[in-house]
Amino acid sequence: MASLRSIRAGLSRSYHSLNTMGGHDEETGGGEGLGGGGGGREYNNSTSSTSYAATTDWLGVDNFRTKNNNRTSSPLSAIKVALSKVSRGRQNNSSSKISTILKELDDEWGISDDGTEGDIILGKLRVSNSRMPSSIAVPPEQASLLGTMPGEVLDDAELRQVQLSVAPSRTLSEDGSTGTKVTVDTPHGPVTAAVSGDPTRPVILSYHDLGLNHVTNFQAFFLYPEMRNVVNNFCIVHVNAPGQEEGAPTLPEGYVYPTMEELADTITCVKNHLHLRSFIGFGVGLGANVLARYATKYPNYVDALVLVNCSSTQAGWIEWGYQKLNIRHLRSGTMTTGTVDYLMWHHFGKLEECNQDLVTVYRQHFERAINPTNLGLLVDSYIRRSDLGIVRELDPNKKKDVRMIRCQVLNITANLSPHIEDTVTFNGRLDPTLATWMKIQDVGLVLDEAPGKVVEAFRLFLQGQGYAVHSRGIGSRQGSIASVTSSTTSLRDLREARDIHITENPLQNPTA
Repeated sequence: MASLRSIRAGLSRSYHSLNTMGGHDEETGGGEGLGGGGGGREYNNSTSSTSYAATTDWLGVDNFRTKNNNRTSSPLSAIKVALSKVSRGRQNNSSSKISTILKELDDEWGISDDGTEGDIILGKLRVSNSRMPSSIAVPPEQASLLGTMPGEVLDDAELRQVQLSVAPSRTLSEDGSTGTKVTVDTPHGPVTAAVSGDPTRPVILSYHDLGLNHVTNFQAFFLYPEMRNVVNNFCIVHVNAPGQEEGAPTLPEGYVYPTMEELADTITCVKNHLHLRSFIGFGVGLGANVLARYATKYPNYVDALVLVNCSSTQAGWIEWGYQKLNIRHLRSGTMTTGTVDYLMWHHFGKLEECNQDLVTVYRQHFERAINPTNLGLLVDSYIRRSDLGIVRELDPNKKKDVRMIRCQVLNITANLSPHIEDTVTFNGRLDPTLATWMKIQDVGLVLDEAPGKVVEAFRLFLQGQGYAVHSRGIGSRQGSIASVTSSTTSLRDLREARDIHITENPLQNPTA
């Protein structure tokens, strides 16, 4: 009986002869291939999958054993018949070549047509073809791509328990990661804040945008892996405007909503309640305007500002008109389609070019999860905002007498955002030695669509403020992620330390 090696060699040679005849006839114009007309090169490319399918067809042992329910026919004879059919299908006048192929099978195998013997051989053939080769020799031309030595043998790995996993859908619901909620009483009513981390550490204080709260605006961003490493040794405080927290009850009838200046004053109440000395402000939209007002009014309490889509001027006539119409519907407790569309434009800008999954999530949030009455009061306060009144003063002798932001500012926007001009105007009113303007490409809702870029900019910004932030590599393919060491120290702490004295030129008389 022929060995298994001989059987496989015979099959390989027979299949090679079959392909060679097909390619030769196609190149000489002797007949049509399965893939249609064309040159031999095109034919081989277009029929490679068809040839493989035909080959595996006549190697399908069970198919031939059960064909026509004829259990007595020899499987070897069935293989010959199948091969003959394949050959006849590809060649019009090739009876002599078919005979050559069949003779190769008989001579190479050296097996009679006995059914029992054929069953044994085909059983071995079935077992041998059910597995891939145990090792593969790497050709020299592929060695450089695989990072191996030419001729090195690579073992195959079998993935037996590979399962598909579906990424969890994005949600704007609270998951408790933003910290413990506290309620702070202020002259303008109770304010809800969320605190995570030790308040004795350096503090990052955030303030949200229109239609959002600390959960929907910042939860996903602060859970971003790189951001979590950056703020690992900070205390995070999220402040909500009155009535904007998740599940907030409707504000009572006759409640006078605080102005933008009064909203800035509520931050002082939160700071005193939590015994904070100073903080780094992180605001978006409306929140950026509130924090800018606070930094202008209380410069000693703000170490730095990160402001996204900040406006420093009064509302324009177009904005005022749209918002007045929205406020009328919101105060009646109705969230209209026009109001939702305006909020979507406010946050995303060019919706058709933004991430559509995020667009859907935020649209559903605005339609279902917002208290319209409370939002209407906040929108009314925002469109009545006054100008920040800050100026860019370059004369060092006059800076102390003008109203300006005196801390470092990272001014961020996106190229799809509708607030680019507002950020440019705001940047033009800042001290150029203290301001950095940044526009992120191909996004609208910058914290959600490009969190990695914002985190990297924030990490470098913190380094510029004197915080000991370093990059920690996690592998050559994953790049670096930011982390904060336990020795976090700000430049203001060093400047205020009384036991540090710097002498500019200690050697006044080196020859003395």
